[in-house]
Amino acid sequence: MATAHQVRRMAEEIVAREGGYVNDPDDPGGATNYGVTIHTMRRLGLDLTGDGKVDADDVRRITRAQAVDIYLQHYFLRPRIAELPEALQASVFDMYVNAGSNAIKILQRLLNQMGERCSVDGGIGPETIGACARAYAKAPNHMGDAYGIARRNYYFRLADQRPASRKYARTRSGGKGGWIRRAEEFISPRYHMTDSEFQARVAAWG
Repeated sequence: MATAHQVRRMAEEIVAREGGYVNDPDDPGGATNYGVTIHTMRRLGLDLTGDGKVDADDVRRITRAQAVDIYLQHYFLRPRIAELPEALQASVFDMYVNAGSNAIKILQRLLNQMGERCSVDGGIGPETIGACARAYAKAPNHMGDAYGIARRNYYFRLADQRPASRKYARTRSGGKGGWIRRAEEFISPRYHMTDSEFQARVAAWG
């Protein structure tokens, strides 16, 4: 089981990965700072300016330390990611910040593919925890890679379906490196796409 220090380190790495303030019109998350969206801040009632409303000014004011604490409480502990096998926690945690309950649905679909039946409902409960423990016991050296690859495939499918999101999957360069590099940070190098494989996959988008 991951220690409190290890989990906090995971959260700090997510904050670093997310970067500072952005307000991209193609991002459904809206105004975001350190990966914390305006929607999350409204849900938590984080009126940092004290003007009675939560808007982009509040998003700009959030600190790195506040973002880490939000992730720990609302994206790791509350969704029960701590109860998954340790080998999965960092990737599922990072994906939960990036895609909410879809991070859990990706895991649940993977578990079903591995023969461990569970509902695909986006929530971690006793059924998912049990199925995950059984799947991990069968393939302890492969579950982390299997989840990371399923996550990478999810990003590609999302970009296939939503042209406005393709810019996030089309690049592996720059600070954030895009969705695919983000997924591959949690996949063993031997399963990373080669440059030619990556270019062939995104070429279909024109």
